[in-house]
Parts: sequence; C-alpha cells; structure tokens
Amino acid sequence: MKARGISDYISKISSRKSGRIIVFTGARQTGKTTLARHLFKDYEYISIEDPVTVGSYLKLTATQWQSMYPRAILDEVQKEPVLIESIKAVYDQWQDPRYILLGSSQLLLLSKVRESLAGRCVIVELFPLTLPEIKTNGIYNEAEHSLYQYFITNPERTPDMLPSFLLDKKMAEKQQAWNHYLQFGGYPALTDSVLTDEERYIWLQQYVRTYLERDVRDLASFRDLEPFVKLQRSLAAQTGRVINASSLANHTGVTVKTAQRYIHYLEVSYQTITLPAWSRNETKRLMKAPKVHYLDNGVLQAVLQKRGGITGAEFESLVVSELYKQLNVLQIPAKFHHLRIQGGREIDLLVELGGGYIAFEIKMTDKVRKNDTRHFTGLEEILDKPLIHSFILSNDPETQYFSSKITAVHCALFLG
Repeated sequence: MKARGISDYISKISSRKSGRIIVFTGARQTGKTTLARHLFKDYEYISIEDPVTVGSYLKLTATQWQSMYPRAILDEVQKEPVLIESIKAVYDQWQDPRYILLGSSQLLLLSKVRESLAGRCVIVELFPLTLPEIKTNGIYNEAEHSLYQYFITNPERTPDMLPSFLLDKKMAEKQQAWNHYLQFGGYPALTDSVLTDEERYIWLQQYVRTYLERDVRDLASFRDLEPFVKLQRSLAAQTGRVINASSLANHTGVTVKTAQRYIHYLEVSYQTITLPAWSRNETKRLMKAPKVHYLDNGVLQAVLQKRGGITGAEFESLVVSELYKQLNVLQIPAKFHHLRIQGGREIDLLVELGGGYIAFEIKMTDKVRKNDTRHFTGLEEILDKPLIHSFILSNDPETQYFSSKITAVHCALFLG
C-alpha cells in the first residue's frame, strides 16, 4: 500500500456539502477500493459483486438506505445501475447521508452517473502511482511533491534545481523508483517487495487478459475480440506517435469508424491518453492529427509481449503519462497538446494553464546538447498565450540552463 497524493483533495471535498457523493473512476487495479476504505473507515463497505447479498440491496427503499446505510462505499456499482437511482433518491430527500461509488467499467459507470447524478456528485479519477507515490513506504506516509508539481503550483517561478542529479541526497530512492517505473509501470500491486520480477511480468500479462475479458466486453458486445486485440497491439506499437485512423483500420481489417471507436474505448477505460494537436493558430503549416500515449509502460510492454529495453517513443509516452498523472494529483485545470509543424519541427508536449504554456521536449539521451533546444525557437510567435517555460527532460544527470526560459533536467530529478 502506497500513499496517494490525491488523498488530501478527497478528504477536503468529502467534508463539503458538494461532496456528499464522490465517484471514484480509473482503470482496474489502481487502488480505488483500498484508498476509499482507508479514507472512509466509518463507512459501510458494500460489494455489488457479491451474488449472495446483492439481491437484498436491490430491494431496499430510499428510506431504508437512509436509515440503515447513511454512509456507505458501493463497489462495482455500475453492475446494478438501479442502485445509483436509489442513492439519487436518498440525496434528494436527506441532507446527511454520504456515499462513495466505485467502478472499474468507466463507460458504463460514468454514463449512468452523468444521467442520474449530474450536479449531485464529484468525480475523482485515480491513475497508477506517480513517482513520488512509488517512493513512499506506506499509505500513512505523505507523497512529497516533485519539482514539477512545485513549479506547476507557482509557474512564474522556475524551480531551484541542483546542478546535477548526482548531488541530490535522495538520488538513490528517486533512481530506484524511476527504474521500477521504467520496467514495470505504476500499478500499486507491483510495488510489493515480496514479488519477483517474473511474478510482476506475469501479473501484467494477466492484467491485460482481464482487461480484454472484462472491461472491453463491458464496453461493447464483441462477438470476436480479435480485431480489437490487433488494434490494441498496433496502437501500443505506435505509442507516442501521430495516429492515423485510416492506417490503423487497414492494418486491423476494420472500418475507419470502428478503428476510431476502438481508440475511444482504450481512452475511456484509462489505458491511453490522446493528445490533440495544438491548432488554435490559423496557420496552415500546423498538422492536426492527434498523438496517443499509453498510460502505463508496464501494461504497454505486456500488450506488446516484450521485455527489456524501451524505444524512444515508449520513453516519451511514460514521461508524458507521469506529467499527466502528477498534474491530476494537484487537481489544477490544464490541457495537454502536442504541436507539429510541417517540415519536421515538433514539441512533444504543451501543457496549457490559465496563464500560458509550458513546453516539453523528451529525450532518452544521456547527454543533452544545445541543438536539442532548436524546436523551441520561434515557439512564442506561434502560440496565443505566453510561453512560461520550456524543459528538456532526459537521462542526462547534469542540469543545464540554455536560457532564462529553457532548462534541461534529468527526468527522475524533476519528477521524482
């Protein structure tokens, strides 16, 4: 069990009037049940998957829910949508009851939540562990903010970084977390120290199989999973790259519309994130196709059925994913884009905040050079808001300041 950085946010909203119903969403095995039961120890825990008791819960009236279970955690609630209607009725009639709703099948859960609980609930997304969370020794510890998170909370001030990662007193634990993340991703179960590497690989293989057999079948009534599996692997092989739905459709043997639907399934089930191309500027030189990144490198490797070294595109995806997850912990509104200009210039990631943009170039190299800053040249002239700062994230242990607004820093120093 690891500490979760989003715990403080959840505790705060649960004490508010607007937090009387909290919906936890996220991929299977991200720790939703563990976190809910840890934060809400005085709530009754009810598993909707229990075939012995679920029938009895379905018969309860709103009055009975209010009197018998005024505070409860309902796990896998999407399996019995009528219960969401019961919770809605309790919410509308009484002020005191509070509920936590959990579910792994996001499309089914959220469609019902938006239909029945619109304006009545707070939705919390739970992702695999971040690097600061992987570093913690238990759920009762605190996940310290990374330099990136400190910067995001005060983007007008560039973080004071050591001249070298080698000088960081916490380098060993940050490097250990980084190495684990590179090899196995961020799913909580895999941080158990008693597991061997082989057991971790087997867990990831079983996770992918369970995802296909349960989550995907919940999303759509597939007669044959093979086309989806083919697209899943094709998309995994192209993680971090601009996606062409027509090309994926041809390779998979489905229509373009079906390929687009499959890509959407992977996103709503928290397996991937899609970065739209930044295109607010009217220039026609900007390319508009999106990039898709796998959210977890361990799952990505299991989908591709490979072990060992990673590619530059896979490295880019795992860093983008970490930046995305850490920002989610802070609950700061932001938009993620990529930017590509015809002719080869591109920015791997643009994080759009209210006051401007932060640009990221992601390099797997052990040595960053001045030439690696070339894509930042003229970027401010394209954007419609100020460029706050540009970062090059890599495996180079030396921190370099190429200008007052361009910094190169080791990934683990910046994100760990």
